[in-house]
Amino acid sequence: MNTQPAHAASAPGKSNLKMIVTAVAAIVVIGAIALDTTVVKIGSEDDVRQQAFSPEAFGAEQFPKIQADVEKRAVAAIDLATAIAADKKAAGEKYGVATSTGPVIPVTLTGTFGERKSNTNEMKIDGLPPETVVRVQTGPAVNGTDLRDATGTIHFGQFTNQIQYQDAGSAINNEMKKAVFAGLDPDQLNGKTATVVGVFRLINPKNWLVTPVKVDVK
Repeated sequence: MNTQPAHAASAPGKSNLKMIVTAVAAIVVIGAIALDTTVVKIGSEDDVRQQAFSPEAFGAEQFPKIQADVEKRAVAAIDLATAIAADKKAAGEKYGVATSTGPVIPVTLTGTFGERKSNTNEMKIDGLPPETVVRVQTGPAVNGTDLRDATGTIHFGQFTNQIQYQDAGSAINNEMKKAVFAGLDPDQLNGKTATVVGVFRLINPKNWLVTPVKVDVK
């Protein structure tokens, strides 16, 4: 006589159904993941964006481009001072790159270095109005983001946040120091004639703080 419970025969069927349901659920989950996944090709634009931002690499890549652009567009100091005296706004629009704090203008200075104060050397330029003070950043510290903003090709939207944007400006300044300040002794510049190519932010027309991209001491 068979004393096995009647429901025992149906157990394998329930087990199979559970396995099928589990498998279907897994397929659904995998499908959802696949739909939400973007395949990024190595070396593509999306791949570059996903890489960690390196300020050092950015500065090394951008400074030579900025230097070439500034040298190409630089305006003689006397011509620029004349234009600013005639119409500051028009001069900024003609020669500079607009920013929220004033246009950044490329300039060529030829004159004599003067006294050194707080990482800058004053420069006397013949023909410039005597009330116009020109100071050149000569390091070791270099302040501001004038080099970063000089070409108009580097924008906040290219970066993840404000910290990266600031780091980019600092890295460009550091590359400038490597290229321009190498072999330059700022403590020995007083009294020496030189030609400087650089940029400054036009805020006070009588006070130019120039960040150089090139310094040729005679």
